[in-house]
Amino acid sequence: MIKVALAGNPNSGKTTLFNDLTGSRQYVGNWPGVTVQKKEGTLRRKKDVIITDLPGIYSLSPYTPEEVVTRNYLLKEQPSVILDIIDSTNIERNLYLTTQLIETGIPAVGVLNMMDLLEKRGDTIDIKKLSQLLKCEIVETSALKSKGSFEAADKAIELAKKQKTTIPQKIFADSLEAELLKIQQIIGDMVGQHQLRWYSIKLFERDKRILGELALSDNQKKVIEGIIKNYEKKAGDDSESIIINERYEFIGKVVKECVVKKNVFESTSDKIDKVLTDRWLALPIFALIIFVVYYVSVSSLGTIVTGWTNDVLFGKYIMGNLSVWFDSIGATAWINDLVVNGIIGGVGAVLGFVPQMFILFLLLSILEDCGYMSRIAFIMDKIFRKFGLSGKSFIPMLISSGCGVPGIMASKTIENEKDRRMTIITTTFIPCGAKLPVIALIGGAMFPGVVWMAPAVYFIGIAAVVVSGIMLKKTRLFAGDPSPFVLELPAYHVPSPRNLFMHVWEREKAFIIKAGTVIFVASGLIWFLSGFGFADSGFGMVGAESSLLADIGNIIAPIFAPLGFGNWKAAVATVSGLLAKENIVATFGVLFGLGSDVAEDNSGLLQELQSMFSFGGAAMAFLVFNMLCAPCFAAIGAIKREMASAKWTAFAIGYQTILAYAAALVVYQLSGWLGGHLSFGIGTVAAITVLVIMLYMLFRSNKYKV
Repeated sequence: MIKVALAGNPNSGKTTLFNDLTGSRQYVGNWPGVTVQKKEGTLRRKKDVIITDLPGIYSLSPYTPEEVVTRNYLLKEQPSVILDIIDSTNIERNLYLTTQLIETGIPAVGVLNMMDLLEKRGDTIDIKKLSQLLKCEIVETSALKSKGSFEAADKAIELAKKQKTTIPQKIFADSLEAELLKIQQIIGDMVGQHQLRWYSIKLFERDKRILGELALSDNQKKVIEGIIKNYEKKAGDDSESIIINERYEFIGKVVKECVVKKNVFESTSDKIDKVLTDRWLALPIFALIIFVVYYVSVSSLGTIVTGWTNDVLFGKYIMGNLSVWFDSIGATAWINDLVVNGIIGGVGAVLGFVPQMFILFLLLSILEDCGYMSRIAFIMDKIFRKFGLSGKSFIPMLISSGCGVPGIMASKTIENEKDRRMTIITTTFIPCGAKLPVIALIGGAMFPGVVWMAPAVYFIGIAAVVVSGIMLKKTRLFAGDPSPFVLELPAYHVPSPRNLFMHVWEREKAFIIKAGTVIFVASGLIWFLSGFGFADSGFGMVGAESSLLADIGNIIAPIFAPLGFGNWKAAVATVSGLLAKENIVATFGVLFGLGSDVAEDNSGLLQELQSMFSFGGAAMAFLVFNMLCAPCFAAIGAIKREMASAKWTAFAIGYQTILAYAAALVVYQLSGWLGGHLSFGIGTVAAITVLVIMLYMLFRSNKYKV
C-alpha cells in the first residue's frame, strides 16, 4: 500500500487536487486526539494508493494545531511520498514550506499548481532548473481544470517504488552547515540517517517538542546549547531567525534563477479587492450579497422549487398515492394516518425544503470557492477585533452556515483558550442549514412579501456574536487580547463544478440522513403523543387538545408565554428542536395535520400560525429564540467534546438559552407595546429592564483591559 501525503500552503489548491485524485472515494474524520479535520481517500485509478490531505500550513514549526498535526504525521507515520503543492503565482512564499518538507527525508514531488494563472500573467518558470536546485521532481498542474493531477500522482507512485528515503541537500551557508554537522554527530544513533538533518535543524532552533522527544543526556544538551550560543554570538541573531533568514536567502537565489516575470502589474484580483475590501464599501457589499443569496434561495427561486416539492412530489404523488394504496388493501385508518400524516407528513415537511437548502449551499459554496469568503474573514477580523474576537472566530462561524457541529470542531485551530471557548459558545448563533426551513416557514407565512426577512435573521446571528463578544470580553473569564489572525487571500477564480457539487452534497447528505433517522423517529413519536391520551373511557385515541403531547406542552407553555408563544403546540415544537432544528417544521407538519404541505403559501398553515401567534412580533420572537437558543443535541455533544468540561458545556448552553430568551422577550414585549398590540405591564417592564442591563454590559468600561 502506497501512502501519498498532500502538503502545501492554505489556498494553494491542495484540496482541489485531493478531490480531483480521489473523487467520491473519500473518508472524512478527525486526527487522533484533535479535531483538526482529516481527509483520506483512495486514488481513483489505483485502489492500493492512499492519499491523505494534510491541513494547509505555512511552516512545519509547531505554532498551530494544523502544523503539529502535519509534522507528527510526516515524522511518525512516515508516508511513502509527499506531493508538495506549490502555488506557482506565489512561489517564493510557498517554497519556504518546500525546503522544510524536503528536509524530512521523505521522497517528495513538487507540484507547481495554478500554472494557467501564471501563464495568463505572462510569467515563466524554468521547471528543469527548479528541479535541479531543489533536488526533487517537479510537475506542472492546474488542479482546478484537472490538468496534470494524475501525472503528479504517477510521478509520486513511481518515486515511492524507487526509493524509501532521501538524504536532504545542504542549502545553508557553509559556516552554519558545519555547526549542524556537529549536532548531527551528537544525535547520530538516535534517529535514522535520512532524518538527521531535520532533527539537527530543529535542535538548533531550540524546538521544545524535539528536545522532549529525543532522550538527550544533560551533557549532550549542554554541548548543543554551547554550539548554538557560539553561532548566535557570531551571527548577532537568535538561532530561529538565523534559520529563517538562511532559508529565504536560498529561496531568493532559486527564484532569481528560475522565475522570469514578464512585468509587474496590478492583478485582476487586486483591482476587484479595491472595491470589495474597501474600508467603507466592504460591509455594505457583503450585506447586499448575503441579501441576494437568501432572497434567491428562500424568497424567490427557492419558494418555487419548494412549493413544487411539497405540493406535487410529496402531496400529490407520494402521500396521495400512498393513502389510496392503503385504502385499497384495507389498512386500518390509524395505520394510514400514522404513515401518511405522521411519518411521511413530518419527514416530508422537512425534505420539502431540501431544494431551498440546495440553492443556499450552492451559492455559499460559490462564494467560498471563488475566494470571496476569505476576504470576508479578513474584513471581519478588523471588526471582530474591536469587540474582543479574532478573525479566526469567523472561520468556524462560516462553516456553521452549513452545520454547527463542524463549525464548533473548527474552533480547535484557535490557540487562545479564552477565544476558543467564546467561539464555541457563539458560533451556533449563525443560522445553520437545519434552521433554514424554520426561517422559510415562519418568514414566508407570517411576513409575506418581506424580502429582507431571511437575510435579517442571518445578521441577527452576527449581531448576537458581536454583542456576546463585547459583553463576555469584559468579564474575568474571557478577558485578554484576541488571537492574532494570519490569512492567505487567494486570487479570485471560477469555482470547479466538481468541488461545488461535492461541497453541496456533503451538506445536503447530512441533512437528508438526519431526516431519514432522527426526524423519522421523532415524527412517529409526535404523531403517537398527539393522537393518544387519557379520556373518560381510559387510554386511547383522542383529539390533539386532549393528547399526551398537549398535556406535556401545557406544562412547558407558561415558560414561553412572556415571549408571545405560550401555546402548547409552539412550546412542543421549540423543545423538539433540541433533537434537530428542522424538527420544528416536522412537528408543525404533524400537529397541523397538513401532511407535507407545510409551505408558506398554504392557507391552512397561515390560519394555524395566526392562531398561534397573535401578531408578527410574537412570530419574530419565536424565530429569534429558536435561532439563538441551545443548538441540537449533536451540536451540544460537539460542545461537550471541545470544551472537555461539563461545567463549561453547561455555561455555553445556559448562556445561549438565556441570551435567546432575553432577546425574544425584548422583541415581543417592546414590539407589542409600541405597535399597540400589548398594553404596558409587567412584561414590558421586564423587557425594558433586560434591555437596560444588556446596554449597561455593552457600554460599561472594561476593567480587565490592559
